Amino acid sequence: MKKKSLLLTLMITLLGVVMAATVLFTHTASQGTFSPFWAVPTESPTPTPMPTAEPTPTPFMEYDINLLALGDNLMHLGVINTGREEDGTYDYSFLFENIRPFLDLAEINVINQETILGGNHLGFSGYPAFNSPTEVGDAIAAAGFNVVLHGSNHATDKGLEGLNNCLAFWEENYPDILICGIEEDLSADTEIILGPEIPLLEIEGKTFAFLNYTYSNNHGTLAKEYHGRLKMLCNVNPDTGAMDFTSLNPQVLEEIAAAREIADVVVVLPHWGTEYQPKQSAYQTKFAQQIADAGADLIVGTHPHVPQPIEWITSQDGRQVLCYYSLGNYVSTQKQALTMLEGLAWVTFHVTETDIYIEETKTGVVPLVCHYKYGPVRVENIYLLEEYTEEMASRHGIWQYGEVPLHLSDLQQNSETIFGDWVLDSCKILEE
Repeated sequence: MKKKSLLLTLMITLLGVVMAATVLFTHTASQGTFSPFWAVPTESPTPTPMPTAEPTPTPFMEYDINLLALGDNLMHLGVINTGREEDGTYDYSFLFENIRPFLDLAEINVINQETILGGNHLGFSGYPAFNSPTEVGDAIAAAGFNVVLHGSNHATDKGLEGLNNCLAFWEENYPDILICGIEEDLSADTEIILGPEIPLLEIEGKTFAFLNYTYSNNHGTLAKEYHGRLKMLCNVNPDTGAMDFTSLNPQVLEEIAAAREIADVVVVLPHWGTEYQPKQSAYQTKFAQQIADAGADLIVGTHPHVPQPIEWITSQDGRQVLCYYSLGNYVSTQKQALTMLEGLAWVTFHVTETDIYIEETKTGVVPLVCHYKYGPVRVENIYLLEEYTEEMASRHGIWQYGEVPLHLSDLQQNSETIFGDWVLDSCKILEE
């Protein structure tokens, strides 16, 4: 009997162990990790998907767009002859050698081509009716300029033929360069043109409009053949062609407003002012305010052949518009000492995610000096004023050719008086 009881106890114990193990393994299987070989297979529940984390937005990387502008590329015969090679060809690349670092750094390079490139077959000439070699245009393109201004009082010096030849030269050889101030004849175009055509340049995702106008073409009236071909700053009677130098052409305001609608930045480049006066005229001040009120962001003036002040203008809607009244010449062989002092405008536009504006701390002017020799008159080079010396000034050709003295101290004093706090050291631009 004892053996039977012991055997029964063992069997009951073993059965309990088996039952406990079955419960344990079945529970483990329900968690999807293990199933005993005798357990009945069951379907695993569909796992709940984990929510996808929202990607962290990439922060906007702010950046700068730099604009460089030069004054009058005034091709007197002395300048033209400087570029003549021994084999009879012409090369004007030397004109831009000393400012090459600035040109390479800027995204927008603007030059006022004061004299018409009217066609080499018409012959070259200086003052008063200019015609300059097309090789000047080749040098401009090679230097990296992408905006060329032709709206000057010398644009029609070679008549309509010269104007047409100039446009054809640029279109056939350098179609990517923006030509401003003169236009093709669209009178025969059968397409309807809706509104003014605005010269635009796309730079790093931003659109810049460039509007270039001249106060005159050295005549009191504008011949009908130039209507619509030369962009006029002053009001012109559509019937007689008479120019009113005291009132702004309404077309200027219309085009600024149109540019404001399609461009991020509107740059207006008027050819205006009184020659050889280092202070802006009353009409320049008046026109600048109207231009600012119409929607300009930046005004860069040319024509007086001498530099004039730089200032902020407050528009009617409260915007601050920067105005360079005159950069003076870039190259010339003129005979007045102040015409040898000139400005390289440097404007930095800062781009944020929602805005683009002029960064004043990186904007201003780099003073330059045009240096030529005498006997015969030939251009030596254009130098930074900060690198110019009294020894160089003492051998400037203007002493003999213009019979006027030129001293470094005078250049420095005039730069300080005219440009004031807007003067930039080259290292501030080139080392940043």
